[in-house]
Amino acid sequence: MNSDRRSLLGAGLAVSLLGGARLAAQTPPPSASGAPPPGLPQPNETIDLWPEGAPGLPARLPVEQVEERSSDPLIADRAVRGVVVPRLSVFRPDRPNGAAVLLIPGGGYRHVVVDKEGYEMARWLSARGFTAFVLFYRLPYDGWAAGPDVCLSDAQRAMRLIRHRHADFALDPERVAAMGFSAGGHLCADLSTRFAHRTYDPVDDADQLGARPICAAPIYPVIAMQTSHAHAGSRERLLGPSPTGALEDAHSPHRNVPRDAPPFFILHAEDDDVVSVDNSLLLRAALKAREVPVETHLFRHGGHGFGLRKASGKPVAAWPDLWREWARGTGLT
Repeated sequence: MNSDRRSLLGAGLAVSLLGGARLAAQTPPPSASGAPPPGLPQPNETIDLWPEGAPGLPARLPVEQVEERSSDPLIADRAVRGVVVPRLSVFRPDRPNGAAVLLIPGGGYRHVVVDKEGYEMARWLSARGFTAFVLFYRLPYDGWAAGPDVCLSDAQRAMRLIRHRHADFALDPERVAAMGFSAGGHLCADLSTRFAHRTYDPVDDADQLGARPICAAPIYPVIAMQTSHAHAGSRERLLGPSPTGALEDAHSPHRNVPRDAPPFFILHAEDDDVVSVDNSLLLRAALKAREVPVETHLFRHGGHGFGLRKASGKPVAAWPDLWREWARGTGLT
């Protein structure tokens, strides 16, 4: 039995176990060759974002591909590209605290890094009572009609759908946070500054709900799209090779902060050699100028993409607990 067949069977089992709770594992979680690492919780179910399929289909549909980048059978590091069915993978806690976190993995807008910046943090959160939703979002270079807004469309829809389904997960619909990493940090910040920007036509009752998170946590985020500060790969894959200044500004969260933006928690390592710490500093300055509450943690060492696994043994390893204590003050918990 191949790995895709195992995934489909696992998804079907999740549906049968959940029964009448109106939850269905739809598109199964990604599967590279081989079984997932033993002993690690896997998603309870998945939720497709768009009931009739994602809007604005490209002329040539991409093919979803999963690359396992880890050579260690005990550590998964999957990268997914060509997402055609945007979806949420759900990690339920044993004892829900009524709060949810939308997790947005990074990947430079080239792919979605689902383990290191998705599932690992989801396990940490669910062990502490949070219901975690890992977002598989479409990628802008695949030719979707929404262009650079396609990722934001999926993030907005995800926030609304979590709120719409709050009773299924024992959630307070107002207590839904967003957290993103690297390019996912850009999408987190974009969602948290342009939550009211219309990027798609409503498809059902969920779209009557707000997309503003109660709080936002961009972690070592890409922010600026101007060449002086931008992560070149993210910029080109999001905006194309020669974007106008207006397009750069439209997709630079620090240029779009409204006064009703949610509180922000920003984290970056000063020795990050992939995404300059200046990105976080620009965002912080813009939030302060708009009098939006912001807490910023800069660590001397950490590099880029540390998530949980690469932070171990360093001072930056304290960051999840710092976020959790900060989040208490926002009303999330």
